Amino acid sequence: MALMPVADALAAILHDSEPLTEEMVALDVAHRRTLARDVAARRTQPPQAMSAMDGYAVRAADAAAVGTRLKVIGEVAAGRPFDRAIGEGEAARIFTGGVIPDGADAVVIQEDTVADGNTITITEAARTGRHIRPAGVDFRQGDVLLKAGNRLTDRDLSLAASMNYPELPVRRRPKVALLATGDELVMPGNEPGPGQIVYSNGYALRALMRSEGAETIDLGIAADTMAATTAGIRAARDAKADILVTTGGASVGDHDLVKKALDAEAVAMAFWKIAMRPGKPMMHGRLGSMRVIGVPGNPVSSYVCTLLFVVPLIRALLGSTTIHHRREMALLGRDLAANDVREDYLRAIIEERADGTLIASPVTAQDSSLLANLSRSQGLVIRAPFAPAAKAGSPCEILRLPE
Repeated sequence: MALMPVADALAAILHDSEPLTEEMVALDVAHRRTLARDVAARRTQPPQAMSAMDGYAVRAADAAAVGTRLKVIGEVAAGRPFDRAIGEGEAARIFTGGVIPDGADAVVIQEDTVADGNTITITEAARTGRHIRPAGVDFRQGDVLLKAGNRLTDRDLSLAASMNYPELPVRRRPKVALLATGDELVMPGNEPGPGQIVYSNGYALRALMRSEGAETIDLGIAADTMAATTAGIRAARDAKADILVTTGGASVGDHDLVKKALDAEAVAMAFWKIAMRPGKPMMHGRLGSMRVIGVPGNPVSSYVCTLLFVVPLIRALLGSTTIHHRREMALLGRDLAANDVREDYLRAIIEERADGTLIASPVTAQDSSLLANLSRSQGLVIRAPFAPAAKAGSPCEILRLPE
């Protein structure tokens, strides 16, 4: 079977991936959710001209000269507007956030006055508009300030509250079920028997998927039997998962049962080997509305495949404005040999020089079972199929790993 290019595999996975339905959530639980539609301000902020400082609201023409004395006719506090206009020779004591009274067009800060009873003396001339926040200086009613497809930051929540929204329309979180397979796996904290290893993949994959906005369902470890593997697939379907990710069993050996179980469950399957390293054995299909992605069992392969294929699918289902990973340019930190037919994703240490240049040094051991190298790497160096040998200092393309 010909190896499928990475770009073609990703295009197949993303095909027909329409955003999920929207739901309304309260601001307090909207952080990092993906906005389902544009949100326009319901009000103007500030709704009226307001003082930016504690001081006195005046007519600039009356306070244009140092030594001018003005009569203080009242006080304006935040939330308590003044009930009369400022006339010639008059001033009103005003505090930050107070509405500028009619007739006033400047604020003289209290440090630039000398108070004496109900009069003040100006010690620095006023200027029209000084220390005043005009109405609408932040935003106006109808301004679209939050865009569909953006993940809401903490600052966005404050803005939405100021726009007078107690809740926001967001995309439903994709439900991603994760099913591990393999008799050789034992859970952390248990003593592995002969030929067994401690299960580690799920912890990275679930954290990665949750960080992208997904809800994860842990289906545990299925034994290498058709019954156990089929039960895991049915559990994902019964949980109404949008995506089922299986780890291990993605090849075609006698003990690789995932494809056989998927076929038995009538999954519309497109099975391929991808022209990439690590992660050549991978599968993709559909069971009704549930998308199925089978990634290899080796921990680095499972992580890289989930990063490259599952993360963009999650983003697409969320209607995100950014679906594809952003690649950057760097300089190689060491020599690399010529590449073969597969697209390489090399774990690398990324360093930044004082001038901003990025140096990417692939770690020397790239075996897909080596988690320590993955943990200490900050990125992946991407090498095209049949890339020629490259010297240290040559330009290269990198993909940063999540922090």
